[in-house]
Order: sequence, then structure tokens, then C-alpha cells
Amino acid sequence: MNKIALIAALATVVAAPAFASQDLANKKSCMACHATDKKLVGPAFKDIAAKYASQKDAVAKLTEKVQKGSVGSWGQVPMPANPQVSADEAKQLVTWVMSIK
Repeated sequence: MNKIALIAALATVVAAPAFASQDLANKKSCMACHATDKKLVGPAFKDIAAKYASQKDAVAKLTEKVQKGSVGSWGQVPMPANPQVSADEAKQLVTWVMSIK
């Protein structure tokens, strides 16, 4: 395998989780209220990642918020609970959100 083909193959493998998480966010209706780079009903994912970047327990904290809902962290518009999102899916989504810059 030549160097260019190897680099292309590695880039696809590295990018796959990001696309998978974007697809999961669409599938679980996250994108109805959130966008990666601008506020909609809820905050932009990049703003969430920035706000929680220094918190060691951010993934666990945000995973719980995804599943149980919350209000007050970004104003008084509540984020409803998402019982259709499993714990593993919520963690995957939050890990993806925290990777957005």
C-alpha cells in the first residue's frame, strides 16, 4: 500500500467516530434543538464543550443531563429527558460533543 492510500485509510478510520456520533445525534433528535456551532433552542455543542472542558467529570455529568434532562445551566429553557437514548448512546454523544472545538 502506498503512503497516500495508507493516509487516506487512516483518515477514514479516525473520522468515522465523528460521523457516527453526528449520525446518532440526528437519529436521536438532538439536532432539533442543538447545532454544532450556533445556538438554536439549546446551546451550540461547541459552547457546551467549551463550558465543561475543564471539568473532569463532564462526560458523566452531561450524560446524566442527556438522559434525565435539566434546566438552569443555560437559562430557564428546560432540556427534556431523553428516555429513548440509552446510557451508552448518551455517553457516545457527550464524548463527541466534548470533542467539538
